[in-house]
Amino acid sequence: MAAGLLLVLSGPSGVGKTTIAHEMLRRFGGHFSVSATTRAPTNEEKNDVDYSFITPEFFQQMIDQKLFIEFAQVFGRSWYGTPRQPVDGALARGELVVLDIDVQGAELVREKYPEMLGIFILPPSDESLLTRLRQRGREDESAIQRRFRESTVEMQRARENGVYNAFVINDDLSAAIEEVALLVAARVRNPLQTPLSK
Repeated sequence: MAAGLLLVLSGPSGVGKTTIAHEMLRRFGGHFSVSATTRAPTNEEKNDVDYSFITPEFFQQMIDQKLFIEFAQVFGRSWYGTPRQPVDGALARGELVVLDIDVQGAELVREKYPEMLGIFILPPSDESLLTRLRQRGREDESAIQRRFRESTVEMQRARENGVYNAFVINDDLSAAIEEVALLVAARVRNPLQTPLSK
């Protein structure tokens, strides 16, 4: 790959973004961008693997030093940001860089990296999204309902904002992986291709 490719994957919690991201890295090589956050880790998460868990004070220092590509307070709670140096370094080396970020972050990344490939992963239905959130077993029902409402808002925003090149429905994980892989492969062969789907 002569020029690096920035792949931004977004979608609701539980829709399969992380699985798809890791499969793209297995197939194409490259770098997974680990976001920084001020929230506490869950029992399953590992620091600097799933997220870099940092204090609000250190997060603010990173903002002040302009060390983020994008950052935002998500739904009025914790802060999340994409550190700039690992992404720019990997792109300069011609690597695939995968970001798993929300719609707000994707909008900011598109402004700074207009050549990015943005793919939004959708559940096949609202009911399937609720089922997936419940099957994860990480949250109580009130948190699941809150996350579902937030996801509905995000999906609508993604459809309207013009940031994403493609929308992939994950009703079959293998098929969704193949669809994303075809989109990535096309861009790896033709890095200047940037059409946006509406």
